[in-house]
Amino acid sequence: MPQINAVANVLSIAGSDPSGGAGIQADLKTFAALGCYGMAAISALTVQNTQGVLAMHLVAPDILEAQIEAIFADIRVDAVKIGMLGSTENVAVVAAVLKRWKPVHVVLDPVLAATSGAALGSAGLAQALVHQLFPLATLVTPNLPEARLLAGREGTALELAEALYAAGGPALLVKGGHAEGAEACDWLVDGQGAARFCMPRLATRNTHGTGCTLASALAAALACGL
Repeated sequence: MPQINAVANVLSIAGSDPSGGAGIQADLKTFAALGCYGMAAISALTVQNTQGVLAMHLVAPDILEAQIEAIFADIRVDAVKIGMLGSTENVAVVAAVLKRWKPVHVVLDPVLAATSGAALGSAGLAQALVHQLFPLATLVTPNLPEARLLAGREGTALELAEALYAAGGPALLVKGGHAEGAEACDWLVDGQGAARFCMPRLATRNTHGTGCTLASALAAALACGL
């Protein structure tokens, strides 16, 4: 009999987007497109569409924790993608569960605001992510505004990636979509140095869920051994 390779299992911990373009829905679509089995623990219910976020209801921390525990207790998890958590309390329970189960790969997309600019977190959330989830992450994927909040300073994508890594962070991929110029350049900083990834900037307003999709694709790639 030919050997059948196991399908990689990827868990998303994030908010729900009823329009299907971001959050849990985008994550699960991305996992499936890349041949992975997707699982989800929902941190928040949002009221949103491609135009913006209209309202948000956070899931209670104990319920979020129970969702994640139930998955780890029953199913092999090859990678975890973390998106919007919304509160310092949710950050704390996610960190506690990950410390118990120690997944090999964790991709943290530190969602602090929607692409439309709507705030998606409580006060102190950026600091909680840095102190509690950065030490558990394989890779963190902030955009420029998020990187500035996380670092507590202004700077270019490269400067912010280097500052966050020097402060004890994991590998940082700071995305340059919010910068100016004909090209959109992302900077990756890790223990081997810095690498730049540039593409011609697309003239489009269809940016809803792009960060969720990228982070999920990276988690799926890690889960598959890349």
